Amino acid sequence: MDHYSVNGVLVLDKPPGMSSAAAVDHVKRALRAKRAGHGGTLDPIATGVLAICLGEATKVAQYLLADDKAYRAELVLGKVTDTLDRTGIVIEERDPSGVTRAQIEAALAGRRGEQDQVPPMFSAIKQDGVRLYKQARRGVEVERAPRKIRIDRLELVAFEGTRITLDIACSKGTYVRSLVDDLGRDLGCGAYLSELRRIQSGLFSIDQAQQLTALDPAKLLSIEYVLRLPAVTVTTDLVPYVRSGLQLRLDQLPPIPETAQFQLIDEAAKVVAIVHAEAGKIIYDRVFPVLT
Repeated sequence: MDHYSVNGVLVLDKPPGMSSAAAVDHVKRALRAKRAGHGGTLDPIATGVLAICLGEATKVAQYLLADDKAYRAELVLGKVTDTLDRTGIVIEERDPSGVTRAQIEAALAGRRGEQDQVPPMFSAIKQDGVRLYKQARRGVEVERAPRKIRIDRLELVAFEGTRITLDIACSKGTYVRSLVDDLGRDLGCGAYLSELRRIQSGLFSIDQAQQLTALDPAKLLSIEYVLRLPAVTVTTDLVPYVRSGLQLRLDQLPPIPETAQFQLIDEAAKVVAIVHAEAGKIIYDRVFPVLT
């Protein structure tokens, strides 16, 4: 397979114990793609939906990062770890035997909706140019600014002994580890994240996901499909102008949508460019070559 022909988004069911970067590298090598990147990272312990952009689709990775997510999570009551998940060192222990289903339901109700969340120390967020997890590994605790997040769904799936299973739907940038830690504190006994599976990331669901051991390039999703930007068709004679970066006037196109950005597609419905309108002209944000 010619690596120049691999353009699109592969939905991977990321296996446990592998970083998102390692998963991307594996897919890139296996499909001989020229470039690769992901549209939203997963922690190594997590499994599930990881959108991997290949070839020219790397130009649209940023458009996938803002998508909402959905997870199936398992937590263990009675212990707190320094990483807030099962990979960490236990730093607190309390007896969780008195926790009731009613208390759990009340705690979940209190964590739904818009709220501020303090990111965990063990995260890739940069503060003063240094990633927080590097500070954490040195034993340094730094003040983190809370971030606005949104929890749309937080439902109890199972409660057995000290283990709780939850279904979660949330905004981008939500740390499930931190949510679990907050719930543990709400319940008065502490908790850590033991299992996490992403079942939805924006447009992509676990039903579409491929296994790392059985990758099929025929199942790549097209750039036009994943962009979800309004489309305006460019006539065949104008396509070379777009690809050359030559300016177009608005009156050379059909009526354009009233959105911040839209995509120009050719008469075969293939993306040519991502653009926006400014001062009566078309401004190119991303231009794509001929995609096969």
